[in-house]
Amino acid sequence: MGKLSIIIPCYNEEASLSECYRRTGAALDALDCETEIIYVNDGSSDRTREMLDRFAANDRRVKVIHFSRNFGHQPAVSAGIKNCDADWAIVMDADMQDPPELIGEIFRLCRDEQANSVYCVRRSREKESWFKQFTARQFYRLMNRMSEIEFPLDAGDFRLIDRKIMDEFKKLKENGKYIRGLISWIGFKQIPFYYERKARIAGETKYPLRKMLKFASTALLYFSKKPLQIVIGLGFLAVIIGIILAVWVVLGKIYGFSNAELGWTSTITVTVFFGGIQLLTIGVLGQYIGVLFDETKNRPEYIIDEKRNFGN
Repeated sequence: MGKLSIIIPCYNEEASLSECYRRTGAALDALDCETEIIYVNDGSSDRTREMLDRFAANDRRVKVIHFSRNFGHQPAVSAGIKNCDADWAIVMDADMQDPPELIGEIFRLCRDEQANSVYCVRRSREKESWFKQFTARQFYRLMNRMSEIEFPLDAGDFRLIDRKIMDEFKKLKENGKYIRGLISWIGFKQIPFYYERKARIAGETKYPLRKMLKFASTALLYFSKKPLQIVIGLGFLAVIIGIILAVWVVLGKIYGFSNAELGWTSTITVTVFFGGIQLLTIGVLGQYIGVLFDETKNRPEYIIDEKRNFGN
């Protein structure tokens, strides 16, 4: 019947881990195939490591990867996929916003439709601020307008992928991963599953505004060249405005309808406008150069400190 793995990245999730383990295990017990849970401890500083080691000691179905430090959510998901030998894998968070009780439905939908991936689309976001909901909606729509590929709207990392997608994912070499985008880029048959996203059962979000902005910029820089096209357009606009102003000044001197010497305000305005466009252009180029710099260093995406129940 094949094997299903549940990949769960964890960072300081001691408050929700016991419930996560209980509910995920109960959901897997109801399935008619071999199952396992891969927890990836992303350098937690609370009791997450101790609790995961205890789960692994008492349940051979539980596998654990400990990072040497905190590398981030996307590297943790990447490590789970790369260390998974199952036929299917479901990626979900430990905070229970992605209900484990849906695992069976998602798995059956994948097999019934013979899909390579089932991405979970959020109909609603329970107890999330209007700002978080609004920015999340606009982010997905912005990505579709800016990117060369189509991303599913309102879908996060909660999804099922099969062995074919996992094998292709392992071939991807970049370190700055936007995983939901990469899986869309890989292609094959991908279908939606609609659900209501729950509130966290404990703890605080690990994605404050600063991390959300960094995550969004990574997605944009790795999947779109349109920011470069936009600054080129701004450059052309600045040139056109400069030519129009130059013609206006010359004709004004000839026909006497302007006094260029008294145009201090217009001079300052034009200087600020051109300076702003130049700084914006340099900033966008700098972001892309920074991405290239990070990739050419060829550092590992993460460093594993220890594994549990993976055998040799």
